[in-house]
Amino acid sequence: MLDSKESASRPVEAYRDYLHLLARLQLAPRLRGKVDPSDVVQQTLIKAHQNRDRFRGETSAEQAGWLRRILTNTIIDTARKYHQEVTVESPLRQDADESAARLDAWLAADQSSPSAATHREERLVGLASALAQLPEEQRTAVELHHLQEASVAEVAEVLGKTEASVAGLLRRGLKRLRELLQEHA
Repeated sequence: MLDSKESASRPVEAYRDYLHLLARLQLAPRLRGKVDPSDVVQQTLIKAHQNRDRFRGETSAEQAGWLRRILTNTIIDTARKYHQEVTVESPLRQDADESAARLDAWLAADQSSPSAATHREERLVGLASALAQLPEEQRTAVELHHLQEASVAEVAEVLGKTEASVAGLLRRGLKRLRELLQEHA
């Protein structure tokens, strides 16, 4: 495992799946169908690359937080572009914090030391990468149910499937996710 100093020097591209997951979680309710999360992530990575000399952190946790702020600002700029109310800024910042907190809670890591925070960030990036490898319907079901706390009935409505079908998607998705996370470990 990388120590916290080495982790902060990780290329921002290594956070693509993590940022994509957060973008999907933040964009879904507000800009669905108008904006592709991949475009927002690409803009975020470009901004991060252009401003890499402004990053003053030393750990991967600080680097991930810096990238989350850039992502949120990019989403806010995108919302403004689509003439969404300027008042979306506060809820979007709150959504970003809540999305990251849900991911943290899912992994429930101890934050007692810098190395523990670094390990947690590495696990978050690994989780996002594993989620990105799931088939789209399984990924969407897992994200909606476990990260956005939607009920099985709500997920079924979004996906246009029966609750039994969604339950199967969740079962298969979580099983595959566990396998992928074990491979990553």
